[in-house]
Amino acid sequence: MTTVIDLNQPSLQPTAPKGRRLTLPVLLLVIAGGLALTSIVRIITGADGITNVSQMSTALELAVPIGLAGLGGLWAERAGVVNIGLEGMMILGTWFGAWAGYQWGPWNGVLIGIIGGCVGGLLHAIVTVTFNVNHIVSGVAINILALGATRYLAPLAFEGVQGGSAKQSPPVESIGNFTVPGLSDALVDLNDKGWFFISDLAGLLGGLVTNVSWLTLIAVALIPATWWILWRTAFGLRLRSCGENPVAAESLGVNVYKYKYLAVIISGGLAGLGGVFLSIVANPFYLEGQTSGRGYIGLAAMIFGNWMPGGLALGAGLFGYTDSLNLRGGAENVHALLLLGAILLAIGAIWLLVRKKYVPGVITLAVGVLMFTWYSLTDEVPNQVVSATPYVITLLVLSLSAQRLRMPKADGMPYRRGQGK
Repeated sequence: MTTVIDLNQPSLQPTAPKGRRLTLPVLLLVIAGGLALTSIVRIITGADGITNVSQMSTALELAVPIGLAGLGGLWAERAGVVNIGLEGMMILGTWFGAWAGYQWGPWNGVLIGIIGGCVGGLLHAIVTVTFNVNHIVSGVAINILALGATRYLAPLAFEGVQGGSAKQSPPVESIGNFTVPGLSDALVDLNDKGWFFISDLAGLLGGLVTNVSWLTLIAVALIPATWWILWRTAFGLRLRSCGENPVAAESLGVNVYKYKYLAVIISGGLAGLGGVFLSIVANPFYLEGQTSGRGYIGLAAMIFGNWMPGGLALGAGLFGYTDSLNLRGGAENVHALLLLGAILLAIGAIWLLVRKKYVPGVITLAVGVLMFTWYSLTDEVPNQVVSATPYVITLLVLSLSAQRLRMPKADGMPYRRGQGK
């Protein structure tokens, strides 16, 4: 007998977070406003590198693995399973992707890397769903297991092979990339003009159509695909119901265990794909320590995005952009961003004061003044600050957005089949 889930069941409907919903028009308005402020800062400081095509192209490349890890976290947590093991699943993806890629070609490496991440997801699902072990403990164990396993396997697989070593795989053949002819050159020329907003918008768009990996295109397509599957299909509704109220979902005939397993395995596959991107696209080889905590940053991007694909993409883009500053004109660009940060904090302080939140408003304004003073009294920032910028931004945006977040109601909560009877 087919079970039909009533979309109007109150127990299955997620409670909307308080405040204005981040719809597509609002999201585009936020991006446009941020780009306009960045353009003003670029003109004042002369740091043209903060919005040029090369900077944006690098930012996109660095955002992809973070976004894929965050997307994996979203799938798992929408089904009620906290996935701290994203870092370990990414590590499995880097190793298996490079191991298969140098032997049988990059696309086979992509497939095997995804399977490697899925294995990590399956282990996490067995431990958390079947045996009800604490999700955080299981995730940390997955990370440690993945790190130890790849450290043990790397010398066996790569040492003695031409181009390989105990900590690095032989090079993997390029997966290929594309540039939109005509459009890319036109956007580069427009970006070089240095006009307010228009040139900065050209730099942003130019980074999306210049030397883009085919795997990047697939990763970007997974964002709207995830939204459509989870919010526009019966499968997605059943999966999300497991993260909101598994007892009510079970009473309506949903196999909660099955959906949790599927979600966590898909989560591992997406994180594994993020690892594959690192070992085949970002660098054409596996290297120990390659993930550098991107699994955790992906989890932070997911939280920043309020467990929604669009917000996650925005968070991943922000973290990828700040990370790209390490590679292109870091000290000068980060120094310019001090001014941008001071302006944003001043706007935030005014908004808080208007809403009569005087203590947070005064504190925010004081921090903004300190940041502006730092910018005014220096010509550049130390390299250590440049390296730490992505992680500081991670903590900053999470602290500023924490009050508007709402995770799935049953996220991380233990569940046993039949417990509602």
